[in-house]
Amino acid sequence: MEIEGFTRTEIATSGARIVLSYGGNGPPLLLLHGNPFTHVHWHEIAPRLARDFTVVCPDLRGYGDSSKPPGTSPGGQPHANYSFRAMALDQVETMAALGFGRFHAAGHDRGARVVHRLCLDHPEKVMRAAVLDIIPQHHLYNHPTTEWATASYHWFFMIQPYDMPERLMSAEPEYFLRRKLSKTEKGTSFFDERAMAEYIRCFKNTATVHAMCEDYRATATIDRALDTVDFAAGRKVATPLLVLWGAAGSVGRHFKPLEIWRNYASDIRAAKALPCGHYLAPEVPEETYAALHEFFAGTE
Repeated sequence: MEIEGFTRTEIATSGARIVLSYGGNGPPLLLLHGNPFTHVHWHEIAPRLARDFTVVCPDLRGYGDSSKPPGTSPGGQPHANYSFRAMALDQVETMAALGFGRFHAAGHDRGARVVHRLCLDHPEKVMRAAVLDIIPQHHLYNHPTTEWATASYHWFFMIQPYDMPERLMSAEPEYFLRRKLSKTEKGTSFFDERAMAEYIRCFKNTATVHAMCEDYRATATIDRALDTVDFAAGRKVATPLLVLWGAAGSVGRHFKPLEIWRNYASDIRAAKALPCGHYLAPEVPEETYAALHEFFAGTE
């Protein structure tokens, strides 16, 4: 499956080979998917956004058909190749290769965490940013709750040492994937089955499963350390920011997203709960499109 009307290509960054689809005309807008998806996650709203923006939808390193580099960096740091810092650099280099020195960026789930780091490490590159249905991991790790741990059990399961989680996840990959995505009584009914087939295809690749675990291991180690330093120094996202979340999802039910994000961002221009769970784009594509378009087309 591909995004209708988009062109598929590959770009080699300094750390990975990134597969992406792009299309449209206008200001550049980078859309980043979460776990366990690929760029196809945006298939319902990307073509509409492409009427007014040049929309770029990559597979994050380790996900989809992008390359899966070893978790350990050349300098010998475990999991560093899957830190949000490494993933953010991929996006800067990918957009530069397409001719975009500055761009808008929006991300869901893991992609939103990449956007967060992108705004901290490369603020001069990002014109406006949107984060969809996340609480900063620094807050989560320092304020754990039973409710969050229950809903986000995979955060603790996937960081276990290689190769226990990889073996268990790959034993029945389709079952695990569908069960993980069934966060409400709707199950996976709102996912396009063509998109679901793409996610399952990629998840059946054991290298992808290992990369996903390395992503979560990096969050608990490399990313946590970076976030701790930034928070202690009072570094916040200064990029104009849109915060969206699902009212029925774990973020909407268990947290006060806007209050929390004010501790991590200094220029929140808009914040809104949408009538859905965690998966905004496939659950409520019309509302997600409208919120993103209004924000990125704005000039205030």
